[in-house]
Amino acid sequence: MSMDGADPGERDAADSATQSIAEQWRDDLLSSLDVIEDQPLSERAASYAALHDELARRLDSGPTGAA
Repeated sequence: MSMDGADPGERDAADSATQSIAEQWRDDLLSSLDVIEDQPLSERAASYAALHDELARRLDSGPTGAA
């Protein structure tokens, strides 16, 4: 459902929630990258591949319609 007809307060709340989720994803990604970079070089490729798979799953589960 489009939020075009929603009042500004509802749009602001939705925008804020979306921003909060994006910030959490960014924080999770940066934390994961820090962990991977601290691993021995021989283990990093597998960790990056696992991170790639997780990010792909998150993207695939997101909304697909145009805003």
